[in-house]
Amino acid sequence: MKYLLDTQTFVWWIENDKKLSSAWRAEIGSPENTVLVSVVSAWEMSIKMRSGKLRLKTTWEDCFGGNLEFDALNVTLNHISELQKLPLLHKDPFDRLLVAQAQAEGCTLITSDERLRSYRVPILN
Repeated sequence: MKYLLDTQTFVWWIENDKKLSSAWRAEIGSPENTVLVSVVSAWEMSIKMRSGKLRLKTTWEDCFGGNLEFDALNVTLNHISELQKLPLLHKDPFDRLLVAQAQAEGCTLITSDERLRSYRVPILN
């Protein structure tokens, strides 16, 4: 299976947060699955860390500076094309771009954000 982690799920993973269910942990940790983390999440986390809205036990550099345990997903023009097709159901630009990336890449999105279910993207339950 091919998964894309949303930003909150990635934060829960790196923080070993109990909010991340054991079922999700098993899927994310399975060597049989491909797990992607978008540069969109890196950007969002950087902004939130600098503004004080996100505090982690580790640094941004430790999360993304060569130690990333998942494949990084860059933003492409194809992702922006998918973004242009999305209805304006959700105003968060980071989430909208993650949805577009998941659609374009054929990924199942791992998110706890129920608002994203309004889009035509597979979401892990």
